[in-house]
Order: sequence, then C-alpha cells, then structure tokens
Amino acid sequence: MKLAIVGATGVVGREILKVMEERNFFPDELILAASEKSVGTSLGFKGKEFQLISLQDAVDANPDIAIFSAGAEVSKQWAPKFAEKSCFVVDNSSAWRMNKDIPLVVPEINANTITVNRKIIANPNCSTIQLVMALFPLHKRYIIKRLVVSTYQSVSGSGAKGIQQLMDEREEKTGEKIYPHQIDLNVLPQAGNFVKDGYTSEEIKLVDETKKILDSNIAVTATAARVAVVGGHSEAVNIEFENDFEINEVRRLLGNMPGLVVMDIPEGGFYPMPIISKGKNEVFVGRIRRDLSQANSLNLWVVADNLRKGAATNAVQIAEYLIKNILTD
Repeated sequence: MKLAIVGATGVVGREILKVMEERNFFPDELILAASEKSVGTSLGFKGKEFQLISLQDAVDANPDIAIFSAGAEVSKQWAPKFAEKSCFVVDNSSAWRMNKDIPLVVPEINANTITVNRKIIANPNCSTIQLVMALFPLHKRYIIKRLVVSTYQSVSGSGAKGIQQLMDEREEKTGEKIYPHQIDLNVLPQAGNFVKDGYTSEEIKLVDETKKILDSNIAVTATAARVAVVGGHSEAVNIEFENDFEINEVRRLLGNMPGLVVMDIPEGGFYPMPIISKGKNEVFVGRIRRDLSQANSLNLWVVADNLRKGAATNAVQIAEYLIKNILTD
C-alpha cells in the first residue's frame, strides 16, 4: 500500500507522521510531498529519512491514498489529479467540505458515507470534529433542536505562524503578525476572517459542517474566539433537545462513545483543559450540567488537541478505514 502525505512539512503534516508511528500505521511505501521550496529536503519517519518530492512526482508515483494538509488552494488544484488516478484523497482543508457529493467524515460517526466511488473525502474543521464527537450519542437519544457554541481556539489552529506570533510577543521579539491584535495575554473575539452578517469563517464552518454531519434540521449559532494557548481548542456548548434527559444517562452515553473521555468531577478540579488534551487523540468532555434557564437543555465543556483528533488523527483514522474496508475488498 502506497501512502502520500501532501504538505508533509507543515504543522499538521508532521503531526500525521507522529500519529502514524504511535498507531503502528506503516505503509509499504511512504511518499512525502511538499511545496517546491522544500523539495529535496528530508523528514524522518520510523528511524528513516524520506526525501520530499514535488506534488507532480507524488501523483506520478500512483499512491493508493493521499492525505492532504496543504491548504484549500493546493487541494482544489491537486486533489482531482490524484483522484483521477484512482487514489483516495483525505483532505484536511476547507476546499471540499461543503460539496454535497463529497463525504465529510468523522469515522466514529459516519464512516459509512465512504464508498469506493468517492475518491475525495473531506476532514472536518478541528472545532467541528470535537463538537460532533460529543453531540452524536446525545442526538441519537434525545434529538438536538438547537446549539449555542462558543469556542476558545488555540493559536496552533492558525498554523506555525500563529504559534510564532504568540512566542514572539511572549519573548518581546519583533516578528510577523498574523492576528489583527496582540494575542499574548489577550483574547480575540475573532477566529478566521469576517465573511458575512458579522460572522467569521470559523463560525460559519462550525455551523455548516455540524449540520452536514449530524442533521440539517439542527439550529446552530456560534462565536469563535482566539486565545493565548499554544495547542488545544475548548468549547462551551449549550444544547436544547426535543426530549428531556437524565444527567446520569447523559454521562453514560458520553462515556460509551468511542474516542470520548468524560472528566466531570468539577468540585475536585477534574475537568477538561487544553493542557490535559495535549498530544492525545481523544476528545474530553466535562462540566456536564442541566441548563436551569431552559427546558430540555444541557451545558457541556468540550476540549481536544486540535492537531490530533481535530486534524491528523481523524485523517489517519479515515486512511485506516479505507485500508480495512475499501482497498481490501
């Protein structure tokens, strides 16, 4: 089995290699591709050095699966070229997510939407993945009517440049600014670019992708903030259900969801935080409590490493599913 990683030198690309090693996911042939400026350099994997090649050379190598983490414009141009050669593309960018003919996949929820004839598969946005992981078992049981989501997104969600701006400010260095204001010791009520009706791109992704994955009938509104945290996104989630619930059953449903960890002893300081999620593949849920202001409503606090389950781990899981269920048929 040949696996290509496109954008291998980026923050997510490097994380994919770490996740593969940890999960003992070793393809017969690994192809690492990057932009022209990185061609000829090398990256280490499983104790070996792999030379980076161009995207065209990666296409010509005829991989079975290509995991893309190189941005939407690269994906729009190159994903179809890989797909034309019967390669399955798992794309981490926003390029294909809302295309009605392309599955938007979180394997624990809707891996069944992957078929042999759909060569491009979209990885949801990081904040969406951790949200729907917590919502899925609850929606099946109680039916969600409305969601109000507030996200607290780390600077790694903006890639290496976001991390660098925070570190430069923390060390009082002059450097490139990708945020409109100082991020260190600050919270920006803006994640992504403002796109329409006063909402940002990160907020629109959260709304649209959640509806596509779970249920188009769910009403969703979101506010996304950027916080001075290096890695790990947090979300305050308010859920209104069609049907009433028991808190103990909610905890049981969440605890039985694969890939979800319940941390909910708040009086003992046992609740999810970004520092706990760092380097872990699970989604963490806590502060589980009834909304006392509204019938059939619940509050949750959801945290995950956005580079792991929010990007690299989810993509690797999709590749694993392809190998087990599609490529071996």
